[in-house]
Amino acid sequence: MSSKRTQNPPAGGDEGREKPRGMQRLRAILREIVFLGVLVLLVLTARASLADHYYVPSGSMRPTVEKGDHLVVNKLAFGLRIPRTTSYIVPGPEPRRGDVVVLSSPLDGTVLLKRVVAVPGDVIRVDSSGRLHLNGRSVEIRQEYDNTLEILGEAPHTVRLTSNPIRPYGPKTLPEDQYLVLGDNRGESQDGRNFGLVERDSILGRGIAIYWREGRLTWERFH
Repeated sequence: MSSKRTQNPPAGGDEGREKPRGMQRLRAILREIVFLGVLVLLVLTARASLADHYYVPSGSMRPTVEKGDHLVVNKLAFGLRIPRTTSYIVPGPEPRRGDVVVLSSPLDGTVLLKRVVAVPGDVIRVDSSGRLHLNGRSVEIRQEYDNTLEILGEAPHTVRLTSNPIRPYGPKTLPEDQYLVLGDNRGESQDGRNFGLVERDSILGRGIAIYWREGRLTWERFH
């Protein structure tokens, strides 16, 4: 008589299959964690070094920028920085007269929005109305309908001068690496006339455009 032998499955067969599956799931989870970590790092790096947005909390730049506006800021405009520092990996162009810039206040580090009105080597004076006198000449002012245009830099921009005398500034010759920044609302701006000159490394980026105003999307570029 032939006898049938019952073959039992190898000991630990199911467990052997479960272990590879469990390891695969673990590897997949770890890959997702690494991917998300890299993604977050890239987003933070981009925001710190490439571009960012800025909410305007005051009216110091009126009428160019209104209180409550949201701006796009180019943080590569003056070079590529090491993220979360003021040190440049690759320095870029120097800030120019007329640039709308985001900067760190030399008083307390608060982020401010102002306009560059004088660069290293300039002799600058601001009179009691807020009007600029640059390198021995008065910066041209034009009236266009209800707007007062200041001809500084590559394109005119609107300003608000004041009939009420304010504290004048200068004349002062700007040393190397120092800039004077003012608000366009000259009678109601805490700016370089109060906190002094700012260093180049304090200037964090150039304003590109207003993208949000009065609860709606817009796109108003700075010249």
